[in-house]
Amino acid sequence: MPELPEVEVTRRSLVERVRGACIANVRLGKPLRWPLGLAPSALAGRRIDDVSRRGKYLWFALAPSSGISTRDGLLVHLGMSGSLAWRESMPAPGPWDHFDLATDRGTLRLTDPRRFGAVVWSPSLDSGAAAKLLEGLGIEPFDAGFTPQFLHQRLRGRRVAIKLAILAGDIVVGVGNIYASEALFRAGIDPRTPASRVSLERCARLVDAVRAVLGRALELGGSTLRDFRDAHGMDGAFQAEAAVYDREGLPCQRCGRPVRRLVQGQRSTYFCAGCQHR
Repeated sequence: MPELPEVEVTRRSLVERVRGACIANVRLGKPLRWPLGLAPSALAGRRIDDVSRRGKYLWFALAPSSGISTRDGLLVHLGMSGSLAWRESMPAPGPWDHFDLATDRGTLRLTDPRRFGAVVWSPSLDSGAAAKLLEGLGIEPFDAGFTPQFLHQRLRGRRVAIKLAILAGDIVVGVGNIYASEALFRAGIDPRTPASRVSLERCARLVDAVRAVLGRALELGGSTLRDFRDAHGMDGAFQAEAAVYDREGLPCQRCGRPVRRLVQGQRSTYFCAGCQHR
């Protein structure tokens, strides 16, 4: 599933091209996870003002137009396997191409084999469909408020394993499965540790590790395991630098002990029992 690095890489790869573009028409393919929320023809003539990100969502803000005073826009989620592509001349859509936003500069296309992604119109980020979908999201990992004290407070009383706690998205957003395993390894924390037992000192290490891992993933264009590409078709490369993820049985790069795998919340977790402690 595309996580924060992949979504932010996608945003960066297309924002300058779509900012200021005028929408000509919209093509809908097979139904996605949620309906668009208005007639596609209502978007014709609207201009894209900017593209921002909240968690794993992209917000395509539309410039105000006649009769519309609110900052409406399109909220995009890539689902489990979706990706956005931008082309000046887009080929004919295939069976997995479910949304085309044609503009005077080119076409933005959402491709999603599993159709768990979505494009939803909302009257603003703070109302309508966007408000419902974004409510309950945790803090952004690079926000100044994501401190060891904040994390320690939010983990208090949680009996679930620490990996599941940081994956949930209600404490901190965008730390997906790959990055959670890598951050916990970097912080030296066993992923099975009860969240409420992670001390303030270890929370400090984990906050630093989350930021370091996500920052490096952004530098490398995210992770491409199966489907992810940026808006220009480029793969991510972080997976090639992973210290534990998908390295079951291989020697730990620190201590040489075999990397182990277990399943938590129906997701694979990779860790080193020698370097990570409860």
